Amino acid sequence: MSSRDLVLRRIRQALADVPPADADRSYETAVPRAYLREHGERDTDRTVGLLAENLADYRAVVHRCRPEEVAELVGRLLAERGTRQVLAPAGLPRALLARTDATVVADRPGLTPYELDTVDSVVTGCAVAVAETGTVVLDAGADQGGRRLTLVPDHHVCLVRVPEQVVGSVPQALERLDPTRPLTWISGPSATSDIELDRVEGVHGPRRLDVVLVES
Repeated sequence: MSSRDLVLRRIRQALADVPPADADRSYETAVPRAYLREHGERDTDRTVGLLAENLADYRAVVHRCRPEEVAELVGRLLAERGTRQVLAPAGLPRALLARTDATVVADRPGLTPYELDTVDSVVTGCAVAVAETGTVVLDAGADQGGRRLTLVPDHHVCLVRVPEQVVGSVPQALERLDPTRPLTWISGPSATSDIELDRVEGVHGPRRLDVVLVES
């Protein structure tokens, strides 16, 4: 018996006592969803404020600006990090990088891990941001690129459109996301700790995360 046959047999055994009517129900109706969709009631300003507060709590650096100020702010953030090469996903407007002296490296299918390792910073958009958890979610959209783009460079600048990309809770975020896409959930810069709780940053992702809330 193959591993596949073994797994399928166990699934059939687990479903043996499920009434046929339940087996025919869709996933959406079969799973109870009576949980709270959001903790408390907030207007847009308070939701965005909560997002900024929780991002900062996770040691992300939060900035706010108007759309016409993004290029200048991004240029300053890259200069502060001493960025020599900055990676840009294919769908990120190049005008957003017009105020940097760093060399712009375009994302391409043949970009090797060694080439990625020479890049100092990456600038991306996001799919959605969750206020209650201080999380930005990337789904490999055109302005975000593949997951590897935000895992190898040491510095990530993530642009969030406010308020249209901000939601209050994880259930609200899931409604906007396509589960078939590769989703990366980011809460602060990459960090881990050993058994003695010594925090180490930059182990499996960027050491610094700048989140720019672009207020339209």
